[in-house]
Amino acid sequence: MEYDDDSNYSSSSSSSSSSSSSSVDHLIVMVNGTGGSAKDWMFATEQFVTVFPDKVFVHRSKQNVGKLAKDGVDIMGERLAREVIEVIERKSNLRKISFLAYSVGGLVARYAIGRLHKTPEIEPMQNSSNAESNADSVGTICGLRAMNFITLATPHLGLSGHKQLPILFGKTKLEKIARKIASWTDGKTGRHLFLTDGTEQKDPLLLSMVTDSNQCYFISALRAFKRRVVYANVINDHVVGWRTASIRGDIARKQWDGIHNEYPHVVYEEDCQACDPVENNRSYDIQEEMLKGLSSVAWEKVDVSFNNGLVKFEAHSLIQVTHPSRHIEGADVIQHMIDHFLT
Repeated sequence: MEYDDDSNYSSSSSSSSSSSSSSVDHLIVMVNGTGGSAKDWMFATEQFVTVFPDKVFVHRSKQNVGKLAKDGVDIMGERLAREVIEVIERKSNLRKISFLAYSVGGLVARYAIGRLHKTPEIEPMQNSSNAESNADSVGTICGLRAMNFITLATPHLGLSGHKQLPILFGKTKLEKIARKIASWTDGKTGRHLFLTDGTEQKDPLLLSMVTDSNQCYFISALRAFKRRVVYANVINDHVVGWRTASIRGDIARKQWDGIHNEYPHVVYEEDCQACDPVENNRSYDIQEEMLKGLSSVAWEKVDVSFNNGLVKFEAHSLIQVTHPSRHIEGADVIQHMIDHFLT
């Protein structure tokens, strides 16, 4: 089993021979949220390397911590992209890649894969069926096969309006105050999250991240993954609302007491197929535009509820098991990820 040490890039290994170590070809990149660190992913890392000891190499990102988390989604995304490239260069046997990202880290990961996406190289082949297969390729992430792109409690549609920041209770005055405060306390990242970074000539960053451009292939990068999954808290997440985390519009949320004995906190699952965007029909609502752009690829959507938990009002941390001693109730959500993970 392999995973990156907290302090450097050398891998820590146990219960694995040199032959089994050489068979580890799947890189899992775990990305923390603002205010977090690589340590927040320690519980999930231990579970993944225990279940897939000869298949995965887990790297917990170490770049965007402390004050660096205020530099903006784009700058953090660039750092993450460089970090991933460095890991791949150090591990020459890697063939596959997956991302597991938490909170704002999901936006950072989406930016990074947009920078790392490589379009398919179509080479002439004698076999026409092979040529067609090659032409249909969706590209790679830094030369690796893209497998799973998973986010937990990520504000994909930002935090502006629509009760996306539940702690403000949907109060317009409070949301206006929060937008101003965010630019002071969270810097450029705050402006990105509240969609206040746009100009007459330039869209807000999160809106630009639902399309492809000459420099960043954001949607093509998402499409390259075999699976795209969002985990969202339906209740008691006071930091990231259900709609923005689950990439849903203004529809009634679904709430159940549970649908799995083995995953008691997973209350709803839905496979959402890709929707064709309507040409020349741009909405005046930025979040509606983001919703349409992100819905152009298929998503698996998993709703989570800790409504009966001992520390239910810490749902934002429970879904990641940020601190195992306090948030172990979220262990079944991590297990759900592992049981559905493509290796």
